[in-house]
Amino acid sequence: MRAMAKMLSKVAPWLASAKSAEPVRVLDAEDTASLRRLVDRDPVANVFLASYLEGSGSASPTRTGALILGYFDDGELASACWAGANVVPVQVEPAQAAAYAGALARSGRRYSSIFGPANAVMSIYAQWQGLGAQALEVRSNQPLLSIAGESPVVPNPALGFGTMDEFEDLLPACVAMFEEEVGYSPFLGGEDFYRRRVAGLVQRGHSLLHLDGAGDVVFKAELGAVSQQATQVQGVWMNPRYRGRGLSAGYMAAVVHLARRYAPTTTLYVNDYNHRARATYEKVGFEQVGTFATVLF
Repeated sequence: MRAMAKMLSKVAPWLASAKSAEPVRVLDAEDTASLRRLVDRDPVANVFLASYLEGSGSASPTRTGALILGYFDDGELASACWAGANVVPVQVEPAQAAAYAGALARSGRRYSSIFGPANAVMSIYAQWQGLGAQALEVRSNQPLLSIAGESPVVPNPALGFGTMDEFEDLLPACVAMFEEEVGYSPFLGGEDFYRRRVAGLVQRGHSLLHLDGAGDVVFKAELGAVSQQATQVQGVWMNPRYRGRGLSAGYMAAVVHLARRYAPTTTLYVNDYNHRARATYEKVGFEQVGTFATVLF
């Protein structure tokens, strides 16, 4: 009972909108089948929510207070939006953005980012900004890439799944990647939290890495979201000492090869200005299938 009360206290800010005439409300277990159908419209773009649903089995709010907002049109679920540490839209149309922005603003909660299909992200942020949201950085053009099957590039056999014995060697590389990508330390949100997140990826078999003879990470990547249809690669990082040697394509081909143990399609999204990475992904066989955007808060 105490755990349930704690969860309800985190969901409480949303309940007023759920009872009003607003088209957006918090989803619950009865909405699970409708949400799955929505997610299945685009398994690549919606891999984050697909992964969550396959793990939880329900659209209900989590014990930690994360929840899923749904936009209803004539009683039918038309789109959805994950609201946890981040905000992740699913099949959201620009005309629905104001309703989501209003619900997010009324919650009074803070989010690290909003990411997903660019039209949805930028539409929600434009409305949210008008309600006082201020971004640290806006990345409006991030090509969404995917590859179905193996890469034409020979995979580097040195890459493998990380183990907890390698955790203390892996963690500094994860921190370095995060700092290069967003410009500040992941420990600002709590070192223990970040350590648990990285450890969880290792324990689930979603961390890929290669250590050199000195125990330093040469290359690493994570499968940040895993569903039965697709995996989403995140956290790609090459040790600066090994950059410029033409190794990236072989490692990324190995990522694709290992990711196929989970799902037939491998996906990722990349900043449009990262020309070197985009050239590598193209060589490996990734093709653009959409455009993402990320707004960092």
